[in-house]
Amino acid sequence: MRETNEYLKREVGVLGLSSNLINIMIGAGIFALPAIVAAGLGAASIFAYLFCGLLIGLVMLCFAEVGSKITTSGGAYTYIASSFGPYFGFLTAILFIFSSTTSDAAIANALVDVVGSMFPLFKSQFVRIITFLIMFAGLGYVNIRGIKEGMALVKLITITKLIPLLLLVFFSWGHVSFDNLEINSTPTLLEFGKVSLILFFAFQGAESGLSISGEVKNPQRTIPKAIFISIVSVLMLYILIQTVSQGVLGELLPTFIENPLSAVANQVFGPIGFSILVVGAAISIFGTLTSAVLSLPRILFRASKDNVLPFKSLAEIHHKFSTPYIAIIAYATMGFLFASFGGFKQLAVISTATILLVYLGVSLSVIKLRRNARDLKTQTNEFRIPGGYLIPILSVLTILWLLSNLTQNEVFGFGLFILILSLIYFLKDKFRTNAK
Repeated sequence: MRETNEYLKREVGVLGLSSNLINIMIGAGIFALPAIVAAGLGAASIFAYLFCGLLIGLVMLCFAEVGSKITTSGGAYTYIASSFGPYFGFLTAILFIFSSTTSDAAIANALVDVVGSMFPLFKSQFVRIITFLIMFAGLGYVNIRGIKEGMALVKLITITKLIPLLLLVFFSWGHVSFDNLEINSTPTLLEFGKVSLILFFAFQGAESGLSISGEVKNPQRTIPKAIFISIVSVLMLYILIQTVSQGVLGELLPTFIENPLSAVANQVFGPIGFSILVVGAAISIFGTLTSAVLSLPRILFRASKDNVLPFKSLAEIHHKFSTPYIAIIAYATMGFLFASFGGFKQLAVISTATILLVYLGVSLSVIKLRRNARDLKTQTNEFRIPGGYLIPILSVLTILWLLSNLTQNEVFGFGLFILILSLIYFLKDKFRTNAK
């Protein structure tokens, strides 16, 4: 087990880590995806949710095993860097941070757009920038003050965002028409794969939430428990939301592409329901930002501490609050700048493909670490997935199948991006060697 003294406080328990994972997974996606999935699969959408739930379950079992062995900060970055070396760690860190900051910028803009639909003042560019500044500076400040303060905010936001969704599910059952849930046609494997690739966007986030592993109490037990609780809870909620949306709106569901859940609420509760869900969407989006600013700076911190990123100041710990304050300030600043430049609307397919590459690396890490442990003939008490290599192999094969649904242009774009990152990495090492 890799346990490096990072001078961080282990303050996070099962409830806190579960809340962080749920909060970061349930973001803006679930408020739009029911209509997109229904447009592709109709009443058969439920099978796409079950498939994505199965895949995320396989992947998170891999995260649970590796996370119980490698308990420092950084999450997937640290798992892959520890298993395959600094080059793959560098790729993981850059992909993670790039996708996360641009995604957070889009989320922040979506939040201000939602508020602007109710208060036109927020449509002013000056007001938007001031709002972004207050938002990212405030979240940065809370998280610099301490992991306990950051987790308290995450727990509050998680509960607040779940209430309107659970109320919608509960009160919608009386308005569900079971004729709308009847499956009249069977989708092709290609259709199923393409919709699943988009839907998987709604299941992302747990990998980011695990970046705070260096501050988790008893990580060998806490991490597997929190992963199980969060994945099961999110999957059940998503299935219920899709079911009531399809049951209430039927064939009209795909037409409400922007905010289908508000359309359901309007049907069930009237105009007040629409307003409640709009507010709920705003809270949910803000909640995702709170977990992002809590979790993702730990990747910058750990990668800098490992000298994978050439910015040593990012590895500094606050002498009073024991938090990676420079990394938090850097991440919050990047989020503010990207958001202010106009909201990068990252495509769900591109975001999903990036994270699937990271998931592939973590699944392979299970196999690599097990082989290393066998070669060293070590006996460990960490969490171990039952069934030998079956689950990590299934995870790898399923991820590869999902990635096979990318278009040629998307594959070319990813290949070019990774080639550029590889050149940067090796040139960085060459310049560092020459400097010595």
